[in-house]
Amino acid sequence: MSRVNTNPSIVPAASQVILEQIQRTLGTLPNMFKAVANSPAALQSMWGAFGALGGGTLGARLGEQIAVAIANRNRCDYCLAAHTVLGQKAGASAEDMAAAQTGRSTDPKTAAALTFALKVVSDRAQISEADIAALRAVGFGDEQIVEIMAHVALNLFTNYVNVAFDVPVDFPRVALTA
Repeated sequence: MSRVNTNPSIVPAASQVILEQIQRTLGTLPNMFKAVANSPAALQSMWGAFGALGGGTLGARLGEQIAVAIANRNRCDYCLAAHTVLGQKAGASAEDMAAAQTGRSTDPKTAAALTFALKVVSDRAQISEADIAALRAVGFGDEQIVEIMAHVALNLFTNYVNVAFDVPVDFPRVALTA
């Protein structure tokens, strides 16, 4: 049971408008958004970030692979389940998503992005020139590097919301890995 309200009928009116947009866009209203809807400002921030990054240069597939890697690292059952489904909808295989959980990929560019994202999380953004150079070596430019960081930040926000508030998972469960 969630530690905060997840009943969309009793959230502020400003949140209800955004929840309607989410429902229309996704065709469903995930519990995470219901929990965040207690704060219209937080909901607007989260939904806006998803929209902005969805139109970014990395593509949905890589964004979802980054999300599952961070979810697994942060032990977020909710985000792992949700982003595994979304990653497969974006063209990744079940095997691609399972590998991404532990920061692996057979694609060197994806592997570099996952390694970087996980280092940012693990080392609290204490990265080096070598970490940036590794991204550049596989073809990422400043725009994509900053975008990877934005994906990390958004996923930390969503992981923390779901773990801290114990938001019920409403996607097919995926096992966390060590």
